Amino acid sequence: MNETQLYKELGTLTRSREKWEDNIPYVSALLSHESVKIQAKALWLLGEMGLAYPQSVKAAVPAAAAFLQSTVPLLRERAINALGRIGRADFELVRPYLAELFRFACDDGPKVRLSFIWASENIAVNTPDIFKDHMQIYAQLLHDTDTKVRMEAPEIFRVLGKRRPEFVLPFIALLENIAESDENRVVKIHCMGAVKAALSNKGDR
Repeated sequence: MNETQLYKELGTLTRSREKWEDNIPYVSALLSHESVKIQAKALWLLGEMGLAYPQSVKAAVPAAAAFLQSTVPLLRERAINALGRIGRADFELVRPYLAELFRFACDDGPKVRLSFIWASENIAVNTPDIFKDHMQIYAQLLHDTDTKVRMEAPEIFRVLGKRRPEFVLPFIALLENIAESDENRVVKIHCMGAVKAALSNKGDR
């Protein structure tokens, strides 16, 4: 099976959720495929499989995490995404890689930085407390040079604002300032959404 056929097969499998659990070993094996395109697709699919069946992907997590060291931005991006999805379902499976994940906030690749934020949001849904001492990292991303990163950065404040508003309250003035001054409409909306989430939930804690 050539690369095109295999990629198409993985696309079909992606849409066949009822076959996911049985195919986890097969998809895991594709992490060692010679094609970056196939490796990237396998990483993405493993992340989705891991969200649905976290214990079934447990054995594949170290192999997926190994791509955090890749020199290929796409593979770093997909590895981060996969760990985020798996970590949303079962944080303990990705806990060993948490410290390493935070370094991607400064990655040279904007899509990698964006994936770091997405992964953080996923993990924060069910395990928000681990972010308490790392909020400044996300505050710096609010000023990122890449527009898409700036658009997404406020979303981690929104996710945490709903669950741990006390983590976000020290950044309310910053978020409000960016909402007023940033030239991007989505950045403005997302910053105000984060402010609203934190302020409306602060009385619940």
